[in-house]
Amino acid sequence: MNAAHIVAAVILAIAASVVADRPANPQTPASPNGRSAADAALPRDVHPDTRNRLPPIEPARLSAQMNKAYAAAVAASPGGPRGMAAIRLHRSGVDVRWDARIGRRLSELAIITMAREYDQPYEWSLHEMEALSVGLEPQIADVVRNRRPLTGLGEKEAAIVQLGREIGKHKVTPETYARALKLFGETDLVDAVDLMSNYAGTAVNLSAANQWMPPQMKQFLPLPFTMPDDILPDSRSRIPVSNPNARPQQGNGGGEGANGGLYRRTLAPPPTGPGSMGRFAAGLRSLEASQGKALVALAALVTARLNDQQYDWTLTEVSALKDGLSAATIDAVRHNKPTSGLSDKEAILIQFGRELIGRHNVGADTYARAKAAFGQQDLSDFVVNVMAPHAREDVLLTVFDQQLPPGQKPLLP
Repeated sequence: MNAAHIVAAVILAIAASVVADRPANPQTPASPNGRSAADAALPRDVHPDTRNRLPPIEPARLSAQMNKAYAAAVAASPGGPRGMAAIRLHRSGVDVRWDARIGRRLSELAIITMAREYDQPYEWSLHEMEALSVGLEPQIADVVRNRRPLTGLGEKEAAIVQLGREIGKHKVTPETYARALKLFGETDLVDAVDLMSNYAGTAVNLSAANQWMPPQMKQFLPLPFTMPDDILPDSRSRIPVSNPNARPQQGNGGGEGANGGLYRRTLAPPPTGPGSMGRFAAGLRSLEASQGKALVALAALVTARLNDQQYDWTLTEVSALKDGLSAATIDAVRHNKPTSGLSDKEAILIQFGRELIGRHNVGADTYARAKAAFGQQDLSDFVVNVMAPHAREDVLLTVFDQQLPPGQKPLLP
């Protein structure tokens, strides 16, 4: 089970406990249109059963692979899969990096759109070259690169770029969602969003490591900031090429090279690449044992806050309080307050997250302070096993407008 699946399972378990603790109310009044009063408060394109934009799963329509995933999700949650677990069951089950039915040309367009929204030059540069090689027109890449109007683009191309732009603003409108759903259909849209979420996580890892292109390769993305130059000459990032005492962690979320095969090769010129932060990561359990569950929850809250993700924030806050994170620290993150008065570790972790997730660029001084506070292994684990997975989950939760369990008060303004 990888980090993203662990995070999804935790969120699912919390959601189930919230629902289980809520008193039953069989006499919830109905609204004039036949929906209950609680359901009437939901957005019009959200299904009352799933509390997101996707309908309930129909097991008979699932592929053999997704049927196995459905059975596992039901076994993990007797009340049935909810939230992230339910959203992911709408996938086709293919490797979305290489085999999505929308085709490589549109897949690469989806990837560079996310790279643009996350101001990630390494991810953009490699995938712009790949996009052009599989048939994406240079003028479309220029529209994305320079954030130009979408007039003149085909319907599917415009839908993908608009979807990515709204993901970058943390709010996908019903109109944009409906247009994409009509063009791609439910399964292919979920696959496309799953791909985009993967590369959101990849961008987080690359930006934390300050990964640069090799010196002989050009960087093609204009940035709103100057990247710090605290990179090592061999890895072209902040991370040494190897650490023989650490277990390898991929942490790229992109699926490059997955399943082998002639066309499933990594795009990253060695020794650079999206797995750079993972060279030192030891795993979530190691991080919890070293830094404590409260700081792990803090990293997750910072990510959810900067992505304006209500579902992720609220369920994580419920868990964070149980794990010992103070209400004062949570409030500082919730309201974007200064970190004065917090512990040194809390303050630097919040600052690190605000720069990484909020600005897409961690300053050299902030990175050095975070490394001194946590050590390289635990800092890598905060990124690879907490912030990047939550960034991936937040994309899916936002696109499909996942609402809170019934009776759960929203905790994020």
